[in-house]
Amino acid sequence: MNRLPAIPAAAVLISLLMVGVVLSLTQGAVSMPASGSLTAIWDAVFSSDRSGLLSHEKVIVLELRLPRLLLAMLVGAILAQCGAVMQGLFRNPLADPGIIGVSSGAAVGAVLEIVVLPVAWQIWAVPSSAFVAGLLTTLLVYSLARSSAGTSVVMLLLAGVAVAAFAGAGIGFLSYFTDDTRLRELSVWQMGSLNGANHQQVLLALVAFVMLATWFQRRAGPLNAFLLGESEARHLGVPVERMKLELIVLAALGVGIAVACSGIIGFVGLVVPHLVRLSCGPDHRRLLPLSALTGAVLLMLSDLAARTLVSPAELPVGLLTALLGAPFFLILLLQQRKQWSLSGA
Repeated sequence: MNRLPAIPAAAVLISLLMVGVVLSLTQGAVSMPASGSLTAIWDAVFSSDRSGLLSHEKVIVLELRLPRLLLAMLVGAILAQCGAVMQGLFRNPLADPGIIGVSSGAAVGAVLEIVVLPVAWQIWAVPSSAFVAGLLTTLLVYSLARSSAGTSVVMLLLAGVAVAAFAGAGIGFLSYFTDDTRLRELSVWQMGSLNGANHQQVLLALVAFVMLATWFQRRAGPLNAFLLGESEARHLGVPVERMKLELIVLAALGVGIAVACSGIIGFVGLVVPHLVRLSCGPDHRRLLPLSALTGAVLLMLSDLAARTLVSPAELPVGLLTALLGAPFFLILLLQQRKQWSLSGA
């Protein structure tokens, strides 16, 4: 299969990103011309007159659509990069934060804080709890799948299914005892939603993305070595156990923050790295930044569709990513089964 060069692929993705940004700022329950949206942002950034009240259009653009757009891009980039790292770490395209239960575990921690703590404490407590729960879930699933012969992909998936089922029961238990005011909010949040995005969430996601993208890119070489196998990576001088623990913790941090900001949005970490790997090759030096860019475009366009398909109402964006990702996952499973059959023959 011919591989696409990284620079043309990035140029196409950036073009899609720019088109998506314009559409996201102008389309919705209230349609606005592109010039009005851009003028609102320009005035907010460069205008020296801060005394007047914001106009109706500026409120829509600056307080509703722009934070939601930025959060969609950042969460998509974080989930895609974490998926690429986990697939490289486990050397399997089926490894995904959602499928192996990491997102569900992080959701339990976030829901627990949402139900128990007052709203004023939730800005930092929710992502912290989501990170801890996601990390513990990741370590549990990895330890169940790990043996002296290596990491079993079948055990990885089965452990992920079991953990996800247990996490779903925990979320249901917490939802049952919460009040009616938060119950609908939790229900929508569990399906993945960017509604209610604010500047604090954008700042948190931005800091997390910059930190993770920088750190993951510095680990592109060891991740390439992992593709050869753990023994070969060890012979190449990679501290295998320390590197695995480091990358697992960072991936859990990213997934925890993404879940805390947007709820459970599945399959982005599965679909995006696999498509980029098929198009541009497995080299993580290119795979990681292109996955981040593709994840940002995918989730931004999915959120745009969620806002406009049934306007003035909106769909949870997690439903659209699931509709896209579930058939893709089945195709991957069929490919894996074919490979197992050929290897067994």
